[in-house]
Amino acid sequence: MPNKLRWGVVATGGIADVVTGDLRLLPDVEVLAVSSRALPKAESFAAKHGIPRAYGDYADLLADPDVDVVYVATPHVQHHAVTRAALEAGKHVLCEKPATLTLRELRDVVDLAHERGLFFMEAIWTRFNPLIRRMAEVVAAGEIGEVRSVRADFGFTLEHDPAHRLWNKALGGGSLFDLGIYPVSFTHLLLGEPETVQAHGRLVDGVDAEIGMLLGYEGGAHALLGSSLVSPLKSGAVVYGTRGLVEVPEALFNPSRIVVNGVEHRHEQEGAGYVPQLREVVDRVLAGETESPLMRPAESLAILRTLTRAAERVGLTYDDVAV
Repeated sequence: MPNKLRWGVVATGGIADVVTGDLRLLPDVEVLAVSSRALPKAESFAAKHGIPRAYGDYADLLADPDVDVVYVATPHVQHHAVTRAALEAGKHVLCEKPATLTLRELRDVVDLAHERGLFFMEAIWTRFNPLIRRMAEVVAAGEIGEVRSVRADFGFTLEHDPAHRLWNKALGGGSLFDLGIYPVSFTHLLLGEPETVQAHGRLVDGVDAEIGMLLGYEGGAHALLGSSLVSPLKSGAVVYGTRGLVEVPEALFNPSRIVVNGVEHRHEQEGAGYVPQLREVVDRVLAGETESPLMRPAESLAILRTLTRAAERVGLTYDDVAV
């Protein structure tokens, strides 16, 4: 592998803008190319970030032999097609969450990455936050005893607009797969995949406006989780053990502080908070590895199984829009 990884960014929306800014903070990275369905957008994005190559179609970016890694930041419904095409083109892939909308699609790209010997990871940046990693270490060391219960939520109010991606089923909208994935991933980190999944919620225009989940585990351990587009749920979490608790007071997805048995821990992040995740991708790819132990494809599959089970409970499916 080269000493400097050359990245291509597919899409030019808000998340691509922020992540690209953090990518440029890494000394062993060159953001070489960007693509958008509209070439002027790609050119404007390239000018803002000092990217030398702009393409009006992601297929053109994937055909660029100098691109080593592709960051997929398209709307959810396009993740599978772009990721599959990138892997077929021999590119390593970091794909925004959810990596796909269906288990069939995710198994497809995971198998393909394995067959081609390429790195593939779902971009759940929370897993790489230093405080979340510290929390996992504290729990594993038994500092709060045995975990018995998790409470975690993420929600905000978003005016109903059928054209907005979060209200648009054709774009993979809804609260669960976009916001609920954070409390579900958080719980998986601590308790693993649940035995049972119960859920109650409300569909609007075919997507979930809000959902509450009860995940059940052997021996009675459980998690109460929620996501919403219609109420400002506190974006935080509490982990209750038999000898104490861990609190994530705010920004569950990227906390700057946690409280362990009353003792506060803080972290000053670099950039917008995506640097640890991006650093992990760079280090693994340069080392010739095909997955990260902090966010393995098997873990992405487990999280998606839980999301799918919860979705089924409220009548939500993306089988009719997945491509």
